[in-house]
Amino acid sequence: MADKAFQDFYPGDFAQCYGCGRLNEDGLQLKSYWDGGETVCRFTPRPYHTAVPGYVYGGLIASLIDCHCTGTAAAAAARAEDRAIDSDPPFRFVTASLKVDYLKPTPLGPELEVRARVDEMKGRKVVMSASVSAEGEVCARGEVVAILIPGSLAGGE
Repeated sequence: MADKAFQDFYPGDFAQCYGCGRLNEDGLQLKSYWDGGETVCRFTPRPYHTAVPGYVYGGLIASLIDCHCTGTAAAAAARAEDRAIDSDPPFRFVTASLKVDYLKPTPLGPELEVRARVDEMKGRKVVMSASVSAEGEVCARGEVVAILIPGSLAGGE
């Protein structure tokens, strides 16, 4: 894996996200990397990420899928344009749609692995499939539609 995660290349204005912002000291600070044709992120839930004793809160699982996929979209867009992920204008995506299917309870304790793959790229839109696994067992699957951030949010037109 690369030394720097996709999220490490986000400009400071785009590094505040609770899920993946490196500058949000209270956030999850997710880190995503290429792993062949897929992307991977690993995260170990803390005891306060509990739903019921011994299991992870479903909202955390949705956040993991959401932020890992927006990072995947940025990396995939940069790769598709044969540009560096930190080049201007920045590759920064927001979520247009998030669907999560919880397949089985996700145990609290083991490291979680989030994987994503790009299913479609068209214009400003990237559609991805993702999974969250614990100890090799898939606990949740997700689908994310991410949209390149509008210029108005980026301080431009």
